[in-house]
Amino acid sequence: MGARNELFGVLGEYETSADLVAAAERVRAAGYTQLEAYTPHPVHGVEEAIGYKSKGRVQKIVFAGGVAGLVGGFGLAYWVHVIHYPFNVGGRPLATWVAFFPPAFETTILLAAFGAVFGMLALNGLPMLYHPVFNVPAFKRASADRFFLCIESDDPEFDRDKVRELLESTTNVGVHDVDY
Repeated sequence: MGARNELFGVLGEYETSADLVAAAERVRAAGYTQLEAYTPHPVHGVEEAIGYKSKGRVQKIVFAGGVAGLVGGFGLAYWVHVIHYPFNVGGRPLATWVAFFPPAFETTILLAAFGAVFGMLALNGLPMLYHPVFNVPAFKRASADRFFLCIESDDPEFDRDKVRELLESTTNVGVHDVDY
């Protein structure tokens, strides 16, 4: 399989988080929707500026894991104590929900936690060993002291020259092409 000579997008480099947020707002106002911001630390307002809206998928996965753990924990306790190995102690009933609550609680927490961790990793596409922005030498500073805004070539409004011109008008650090 040969290497593609396609453009992934255009990357703007910024010195401060305020510059990044202002540039993202300007780019969104220009009609671009396929944006991604890269920052060395969380930046307040960048999600709104790039138009990110949470879909709540991780919460649904965690809830489903919790329900599965609750049902599984109660089901396992019921099967063990009532069906597979019924053992009557002191004339007490075999099926009592109070006795089954601790293992059901533990399996609820366990499967909800697994859902949170593995759901987040899967939805974020992690572990990501390669991304096209890693090809830009300046991007090494994204984890230290630089802020980056990438307009991806998948955007319906994408025109390389117009995007470069727009990003050059919003930054005094640099604009970089991102190849695959």
